[in-house]
Amino acid sequence: MSLIRNILRLGKPEPVEMGPLFGQVKAAMENVQAYARSHGGEISLLGVNDDGDVKIRLSGACKGCPMSGLTLKHGIELQLRELVPGVKKIIQV
Repeated sequence: MSLIRNILRLGKPEPVEMGPLFGQVKAAMENVQAYARSHGGEISLLGVNDDGDVKIRLSGACKGCPMSGLTLKHGIELQLRELVPGVKKIIQV
C-alpha cells in the first residue's frame, strides 16, 4: 500500500516537522487512528512543530466527509490534547 501511495505522490516529499512532542504524538496517534480506521478512514501524521501544532492529513473515507470537521475538533484534537498535554492545535493539510 505504501508503494502505491509513493507512486501517487509523484515524488513530492511529505512535509515533516519533528518538534519535541513528535514521539509522544506519534505514539498517541495509535489510539486516535482506531476510530478513523473503524470507519474506513486514515489519519496521517505530517509533523509537530515546536509550538505544539500538529499537522495531519485525512484520507480514505475521512477525506471529504461532511463530519470530518467535527471529528477533527471534537475527536482527534481533544483526544491528542488529553494524551499529550503540550499539543496546542490540530491543522488539517
